[in-house]
Amino acid sequence: MVGDWGMIQPSGPELEPGLQLALRQRPETRRAMVQKWRDLTFLHISIEAELIQAKLPPGLTVDTFDGKAWIGMVPFWMTVIRFPWAPTVPGTHTFPETNVRTYVHRDGKEPGVWFFSLDAANALAVAWARRFFSLPYHLSKMSVELPHGRRIYHSARVSGKASLDLEISLGEHLPLPKPGSFEFWLVERYLLYAVRGGRLYSGLVNHAPYQLQAASVLRCDQSILESNGLPTAPWEHVCFSPGVDVDIFPLRRL
Repeated sequence: MVGDWGMIQPSGPELEPGLQLALRQRPETRRAMVQKWRDLTFLHISIEAELIQAKLPPGLTVDTFDGKAWIGMVPFWMTVIRFPWAPTVPGTHTFPETNVRTYVHRDGKEPGVWFFSLDAANALAVAWARRFFSLPYHLSKMSVELPHGRRIYHSARVSGKASLDLEISLGEHLPLPKPGSFEFWLVERYLLYAVRGGRLYSGLVNHAPYQLQAASVLRCDQSILESNGLPTAPWEHVCFSPGVDVDIFPLRRL
């Protein structure tokens, strides 16, 4: 279903939008990687905050909108993946990915993303992200098809039963999400969290604001949420972006 743009309004103790805007500023530290993310579909369902909080590591608090926590699934593909000082390596610089995530903050500040899982179709990238970013990546067989007016995503995890078969229809182009809107709260996320050796880390990503389109689900058969111990329900909010160019910065110990 298509999200009701501009109709969802925040209530309760949600964080100020300025905290997300502040993280959009490009840091002065050296980049760890550069990437291009393309053809992203954002699918979301709401869930009771207490259920998500129980799955988070110490130091993180579930972020809510309208009193609800949200689970997101984001399939896309990435390209021109390289270190800032080196050219791309053939066979490793373009592949699909699907992440499952929720939204968190730390002590009422630093709003970001906590990943339950990330599936990717490149064994080297999976090993590298697990080693250097401590993120729960899984190797999967994946594809992204780009027919006119639609996007089709397939994923099947090599180890386990997590899979995705998704087709969406693209709708109208939409204005940039305004601070305080639900769409801004969802996509303006420039900080990720990870746990390494029992300690909490954060990492910044930097990119231009997402250009968004309305979207609707034509079919969706997936078991990735269930593989993460998360409930499955009809998607409550769906949108699409053609993509952004991204700078990724090293993890910082908190």
